[in-house]
Amino acid sequence: MDTNQVNETALLNREDGPTIAYHQSSGKSPGVVFLTGFKSDMSGSKALALETHCRKRGQAFLRFDYSGHGQSSGAFVDGCIGQWAADAVTVLDQLTTGPQVLVGSSMGGWIMLLAALQRPQRIAGLIGIAAAPDFTEDLMWNHFTADQQRQISEQGYVDLPNCYEDEEPYRITQKLIEDGRNQLLLGGPLALDMPVRLIQGMEDADVPWATAGRIMAQVTSADVEISYVKSGDHRLSEPADLARLCRTLDALLDQLSIS
Repeated sequence: MDTNQVNETALLNREDGPTIAYHQSSGKSPGVVFLTGFKSDMSGSKALALETHCRKRGQAFLRFDYSGHGQSSGAFVDGCIGQWAADAVTVLDQLTTGPQVLVGSSMGGWIMLLAALQRPQRIAGLIGIAAAPDFTEDLMWNHFTADQQRQISEQGYVDLPNCYEDEEPYRITQKLIEDGRNQLLLGGPLALDMPVRLIQGMEDADVPWATAGRIMAQVTSADVEISYVKSGDHRLSEPADLARLCRTLDALLDQLSIS
């Protein structure tokens, strides 16, 4: 395991896929692993706030970039949910030991659930921030116009405006949509028996706040709690949001330490 200072990026070189960039700090168990959102990276405010918080409390922490994101190799347009979930499982297997708490933001909430289903014995708890399982189908394909669906079918992609930055649009590929259908979770029970905490903004313009309730309904664990933030947006990155996230993590880690 890497014990470099947090300002140094380490690389996980794999024979079976792209190189994964990550930051890791050592500490006590259970470790905390942050899973980023769609086309986001590990330098975001939530990842950095959690890293600082975990270092203060002496908790092991890891943040990383999926393939095609941030400092990892590969092209974003070549990726898909299954591949990014495989990245998360590889990171769990090769960079961490012992129980871990997964914290997933937006798409990272979907990746978090997929990884936990693959490695349930390794996962001590889950925290979802505007978790967005099934979004490629429920929030993309089902809301595309007939012309957008035709573009994907005929040319293999459609470009969507980027709402957050004055940069290139989101290119949504046929591969992303079709692979997403193989990863759908909310149509049946999710055999996850660890504590789950969900934080959801009620003014989230990207993920309907009812999604958190759908996750709660499908997870088999009885220990599932939702924190609805009346004025919260999708990013939940304001100072009060970051403080709430750290409090949620503290409470979960304290619960795990006495259970």
